[in-house]
Amino acid sequence: MDPFDAPFQAELLRLFRLRRDVRRFRTDLVPGALLREVLEAAHLAPSVGLSQPWRFVRVLDPALREAVRTDFARCNEAAASTYGGARAEAYGALKLAGLCEAPEHLLICSERDPDQGHTLGRRTQPETARDSAVCAIQLLWLAARAKGLGLGWVSILEPGGLRARFELPDTWDWVAYLCLGWPESEEPVPELETLGWERRRPLDDVLFER
Repeated sequence: MDPFDAPFQAELLRLFRLRRDVRRFRTDLVPGALLREVLEAAHLAPSVGLSQPWRFVRVLDPALREAVRTDFARCNEAAASTYGGARAEAYGALKLAGLCEAPEHLLICSERDPDQGHTLGRRTQPETARDSAVCAIQLLWLAARAKGLGLGWVSILEPGGLRARFELPDTWDWVAYLCLGWPESEEPVPELETLGWERRRPLDDVLFER
């Protein structure tokens, strides 16, 4: 297979660099065809044994969205209480979710032991089903960014308390709750870095040899 040319490689790397975890959204609706397009891109993700264990749940019910917002507020308050001094003040200034503004909410789940794939690659590492769903999320993130959309992963939630509200099958594992929509602005640097919460580490800090 011929490699992609240099201009494409440069643009792909630019997309990687400009992918952001978005928390500040406009409320404009995302056209249905565009939502379908980025989900189709996510559906191209690699998966263990070609099992395609991801399950995309579009959250439309206002009551479910409100339950998620309530859980986020509770968990966020608990998280804030673990910090002190300047770090607590910095945490309080962060916007950590776009749950009120984002027009689209997506719950990503993983089928724990799908029939598809016939357990190939999962007998020794069953967690690779969940890992495959995370691969789909990354492709969704990049496809959304390429279309001018923003995606935010809301991790300050306790899925155990929300599962029953969503009536999820027992075999589905909660992987991620995502906000999707049009970002208020295009940011070249992660907001947490801009606000001084943490710096991005260079590759050499995390590259090892054995």
